[in-house]
Amino acid sequence: MSIARASIDRSLITWILMLTCLLGGIWGFATIGRLEDPAFTIKNAIVITQYPGASAEQVAREVSEPIESEIQKMGEIDFITSSNKPGVSRISVNIESTYDGSELPAIWTKLRNRVEDATRNLPSEAGRPIVNDTFGDVFGVFYAFTAPGFSDAEVHEISEYLRRELLAVEGVADVAVAGLPSEAIYVNARTSIITNLGVSPDAIAGALSQADTRTPAGSFRQNGQDIRIQAPVGSDTVDEIANLTIGVGGDVIDLLDFAEVERARVEEPTEIIRFQGKEAFTLGVAGKSDLNIVDVGKRVDARLGELMRDVPAGVELHPIYQQHLVVDEASNDFLLNLAMSVTIVVLVLAVFMGWRSAVVVGSTLLLTVVGTVFLMAIFGIEMERISLGALIIAMGMLVDNAIVVAEGMQGDMAAGKPSHDAAEDVASKTQIPLLGATVIGIMAFAGIGLSPDATGEFLFSLFAVIGISLLLSWVLAITATPLLGHYFFKVGSGEGHDPYAGPLFRAYRAVLSGALRVRYLVILALIGVTVVCYMGFAQVKQQFFPDSNTPLFYVHYKLPQGASIHRVSEDMAQVEAWLAERDDVVSVATFIGGGATRFMLTYAPEEALPTYGHLIIRTETLEQIPPLRADVEQFGRTALPEGEFRTERLAFGPGGGAPIEARFSGPDADVLRQLAQEAEEVMLGASDRLVDLRTNWRERELTLVPRFADERAKAAGVARDDLAQALQFGTDGVQVGVYREQDRLIPIIMRADSAGGDGAEHLSDLPVYSAAAQAYIPVAQITDGFGWEAQNTFLVRRDRVPTISVQAGVPAGENAASVFGQLRGAVEAMELPEGYALEWGGEYESSTEAQTALGKQLPVSLLIMVLISVLLFGKIRQPVIIWLLVPMSVNGVVIGLLGTGLPFSFTALLGLLSLSGMLIKNGIVLVEEIDLVRAEGVPFRQAVLDASTSRLRPVVLAAATTILGMIPLLWDAFFASMAVTIMGGLGFASVLTLVAAPVFYFSFFPKERKADAAASA
Repeated sequence: MSIARASIDRSLITWILMLTCLLGGIWGFATIGRLEDPAFTIKNAIVITQYPGASAEQVAREVSEPIESEIQKMGEIDFITSSNKPGVSRISVNIESTYDGSELPAIWTKLRNRVEDATRNLPSEAGRPIVNDTFGDVFGVFYAFTAPGFSDAEVHEISEYLRRELLAVEGVADVAVAGLPSEAIYVNARTSIITNLGVSPDAIAGALSQADTRTPAGSFRQNGQDIRIQAPVGSDTVDEIANLTIGVGGDVIDLLDFAEVERARVEEPTEIIRFQGKEAFTLGVAGKSDLNIVDVGKRVDARLGELMRDVPAGVELHPIYQQHLVVDEASNDFLLNLAMSVTIVVLVLAVFMGWRSAVVVGSTLLLTVVGTVFLMAIFGIEMERISLGALIIAMGMLVDNAIVVAEGMQGDMAAGKPSHDAAEDVASKTQIPLLGATVIGIMAFAGIGLSPDATGEFLFSLFAVIGISLLLSWVLAITATPLLGHYFFKVGSGEGHDPYAGPLFRAYRAVLSGALRVRYLVILALIGVTVVCYMGFAQVKQQFFPDSNTPLFYVHYKLPQGASIHRVSEDMAQVEAWLAERDDVVSVATFIGGGATRFMLTYAPEEALPTYGHLIIRTETLEQIPPLRADVEQFGRTALPEGEFRTERLAFGPGGGAPIEARFSGPDADVLRQLAQEAEEVMLGASDRLVDLRTNWRERELTLVPRFADERAKAAGVARDDLAQALQFGTDGVQVGVYREQDRLIPIIMRADSAGGDGAEHLSDLPVYSAAAQAYIPVAQITDGFGWEAQNTFLVRRDRVPTISVQAGVPAGENAASVFGQLRGAVEAMELPEGYALEWGGEYESSTEAQTALGKQLPVSLLIMVLISVLLFGKIRQPVIIWLLVPMSVNGVVIGLLGTGLPFSFTALLGLLSLSGMLIKNGIVLVEEIDLVRAEGVPFRQAVLDASTSRLRPVVLAAATTILGMIPLLWDAFFASMAVTIMGGLGFASVLTLVAAPVFYFSFFPKERKADAAASA
């Protein structure tokens, strides 16, 4: 008994299957995890090492080099980059994309061991390296809090209270706080008094460092019990610190006699955050990876609502990004798109096949979709942008199977055949071809879904969902569709019934008959159109991932190296004031000194630099972004000419960085800067469509260098370290201890009363303490003055080699790939000195890596697809006929994309793969039908015409329902290119299936044509 017949005879089992899909889908939709983007692992860790007092070159040579050398021994490393600034080494470790998230913990442990081994080779003055392997954590519920009028201590207390309470919310994994004001206890020493008194800096520092220490005081035994002795409580208020006494030469001196003690904000903070121009701090909430972010976000919102009633009045909460609302909206939009697509399918089927077929096929389609959601929930596949898109992509193929079975069954029943026999007859002819075609359709996406790189991980759910949905559609097509057809289709009398006697079928048969007569002209025409379209494909704009449909965009601003963070803050305040007057701006979040907390998986925060300013600007709609972006760029570049001012759209998918980037590597920093300057000139000469041309090394920075007089210093008993400490004492100050306030550790900084002023004139008069002479000596006595030097203060290395990157953007609306094509040859023609190399980064590198990884998988997928098609027929010519159609599938794609002006993005590539699967599937069913009709003894030419005519309605309906079902996606930024690709391509593919496939078939069997002609003569 066939499966289709059994589905009617044993209808209870079929009903159980259908109800399982329906009720399971409802359960799955209610419980399935929801995310904005697929969870792909950011295989990156950061190693930070402090090396106070060292220049950027010394940091690179003495700290980064030994650590990088040790890390590079790991076999899992893809590449290593380091940025070296005065006093700080920041090493970014990137793991090969072939390792998945489950392997990373072991890799990070191995990394820590390597870094620990490298520590032995670091200078004694260097701090202990800190490995941060949580760099890729995403805090998708991101809020700013403003608290005007509150003291810094109160702001810290409020933030800690909110963080502590939010960590207790079910499903919350972590809460990140940023932007809190940094405070210090400043001890401003009067240099004239300490010089006269001869108070040693070490004596002052020693007293301050012990002001609030935690020292064990021992214990004693009494009556068989150990009793701990509590150490004396330290100076835990600013007043108590000010009242400290210091012993000098047998005398006791009060700290207040020669210094003022104050609690104040750090004068050069590491970061400043504002929201709508008001000082703010941010809280980012990360949900646990296996939970529904919508539910977690709602619980966080509810808890915040309760907490805001308890915090002091005046504290305000402002959302910057709420991933759970974005995901919830995306899910609702998907349901709407799905409902529209199913409705369109049902209406089209009702018009062309009658309402009974519409109900049967529409019900099967709905069961397939909800059943897929059920299986997604079982297999732990979250509902996110890619998996939802996969359901839309699969929609065109999901309906095919049901249409073929329903159309064949309805025709047989109209001819008088009972439903059981009709189901068995149709299924026996189509179930294996449909299964083979379904598997081929799945394999078309295997290369992407199984690609080992970040793009493959990002798009794995696409392959999984398409595989599940297509296989389920086949199962339901040979079970649920026959049963529903049994209930809805009527058995006709069969007298004089010709299902293909209508005018549409007669017209198609006449056209096809004519095409067979002039088959060689048809083939030449198809080849000609294909060649023209492939030539036209070069005119289609290329894009890796499209811009996001979230109404956000960024401003990046950088002043030259050495600029104060306060100057950046003032410049950003001008932009904030300008934006505040715009009606199209909803909110502006300002980050100075570094990027924001990673609030999206695809958001890559910039490295912390005091010269960097960053704005996150939200608008009401996407349509408002282009004009606002153009206006803010014009304002920023005009009002702030000294800085680099650029904007950036939020994009989907993994990637990030400059759209165009050329990396030059080699041993000498000066040569690299010359190459970078030459490359900038070459790029500008090759293309006039470049903006924001820059290098990642930034500018050289002016540095003041004391000329140490060795002989005089040696005679005075002063070492170089003594001079350095004195200069730090006279400028930034020296941290000598910490002040404890609850869980906060506030630094105690000792400095000269002249510190903080403009200019360097006072430095020569600073006193330097000589331990040998036990007296202070002026800086001027042990130096030959000061000199200015332009130094590299931001050096980048890649795989241990100094590497400078020339980066550029393209104007809004321009295509990076086409601009890159203009300048690539000119840059590669540059003559590089021996030992220097050029590599391309940016969007070209990202797309090339993705396509390379895809290219490694596609041959296997294509081989499997070809083998399946050969095994289906057990012959060679039929599969060749089908595969000849595939290259022509690009024709409609080119016409559609050029007509709409949309780029060929990565999602369009997915649409092209989907299109290829549909085309092969239709081709298999058509060619198989021709073989079946021929097997019945029908003359060759008539068999081609009869079989093709019988496939007209399924092919046209499948194409029409798919094309019309894509309409809702035309307004989705992520899927628009894919929708046009499928719509334009499938329209042309239908012609290929209905005309080209029969013509090729007719041409590939010359013996049968001759025998047919002889028999009819």
